[in-house]
Amino acid sequence: MKFDFDTCYRAVSSRDARFDGMFFTAVTSTGIYCRPSCPAITPKRSNVRFFPTSAAAQAAGFRACKRCRPDAAPGSPEWAVRTDIVARAMRLVADGVVDREGVSGLAARLHYSERQLHRLLTQEVGAGPLALARAHRAQTSCILIETTSMPFSDIAFASGFSSIRQFNDTIREVFAVTPTWLRQKRNEHSAVLPGSITLRLPYRGRLDSARLFAFLSARAVDRIEESDGETYRRTLRLPRSTGIAELAPAEGHIRCTLRLADVRDLGAAVQRCRRLLDLDADPYAIADSLSDDPNLVALVKRSPGMRIPGSTDPEELAVRAVIGQQISVKGARTVLGRLVSQFGKPLTSAEGGLSHVFPDDETLAEADLGHIGITAKRQKTVRVLASALASGDVTLDPGADREETRSKLLELNGIGDWTASYVLMRGLGDPDSFMATDLGVRKALDHLGVTEPASTAAMRWKPWRSYAQQHLWSLDI
Repeated sequence: MKFDFDTCYRAVSSRDARFDGMFFTAVTSTGIYCRPSCPAITPKRSNVRFFPTSAAAQAAGFRACKRCRPDAAPGSPEWAVRTDIVARAMRLVADGVVDREGVSGLAARLHYSERQLHRLLTQEVGAGPLALARAHRAQTSCILIETTSMPFSDIAFASGFSSIRQFNDTIREVFAVTPTWLRQKRNEHSAVLPGSITLRLPYRGRLDSARLFAFLSARAVDRIEESDGETYRRTLRLPRSTGIAELAPAEGHIRCTLRLADVRDLGAAVQRCRRLLDLDADPYAIADSLSDDPNLVALVKRSPGMRIPGSTDPEELAVRAVIGQQISVKGARTVLGRLVSQFGKPLTSAEGGLSHVFPDDETLAEADLGHIGITAKRQKTVRVLASALASGDVTLDPGADREETRSKLLELNGIGDWTASYVLMRGLGDPDSFMATDLGVRKALDHLGVTEPASTAAMRWKPWRSYAQQHLWSLDI
């Protein structure tokens, strides 16, 4: 998604929120960078510079606008669409890999040298891995300062900073204020429960939250998920510990309340909730593209804010996909409930109906699944998949190469094209995955009068075939 200067300037002049998060506007006369929809007076063309990331703007010496809060904009949809090494690196940086494993860990995951990776990121997005991670740490710090009463020293280390001084210097450089000034803006009622963090998850354009939450609710598994139709809650397996997320639609955003056993997992938890609800998607581009097909135009108009229900845990999603093959949604929930009850890890402190996290790969690889209600063949497939995930033969992290992952999944006994495509679509957030043999897809196309094979029709929907599939499923024939 490359934008020339004139396109960017027109977006800024019209305060077009569709471009928020896709690029950032820096004003040389003030030293401030903003999101395109900032309500401030439009700067002169001669005073404007555009950057692809907030980290690039910060590296160039600009500080964040206090009025439009550019760092709180939705993420760029570009990184979900693209499959190259830069996009994979950006997804991993957002998930906190640099903070947890360093630049060397990021490079190792991508099988690149640190020098090569730094060069590619700097050329493409204007900042290297450390600068990108620093921008994420600054935003995490701001959230914690404004939504909790945690001491600044705890916030500094929870956000990934190595020292209090680094934390203070970064806040001053990025926001041009002190942590104390940000704390004065804290909403005293933001934390509805002791130990909780409540924040707003923004999104771009419209969001068909009713359909999205209904999908998740219909598939909620006892002990790890619950929903009352309006609010969805689930347990989280996070890099350092566990947590609970509560998500509910609100005016123009998703209200997210997190309870974390280790607050250092905040950044990862936020990103996983965003991926679950596909909040960084560009519904404008998707709707424009799919509406070119007369067979889909009515479906797109009916649900212009369609999203792909994702996952907070791709490895969990993969196991669920295998167990759910060729059985009803209700049947899959029953079997998965037994699986969680027998092999899931109990939370230290249960909340309502949430008492466990999903079993880890090592446990499932050795588990006796004979009493949960699936065939011996399906039991073997679950164990084979879990072993591949535990050993690293199959990787389902945000930086996974999608085509390589598909190939490796298909090599596993008992996993076919439908399951592999489903894992890519929901687990890895692939916007262009499609299940041509799916019964619901075939019925929907027949209902629409499409006579050509589903795989042929779907070629017109690239690179948004996953969204086309969601629209076809919405017919519920």
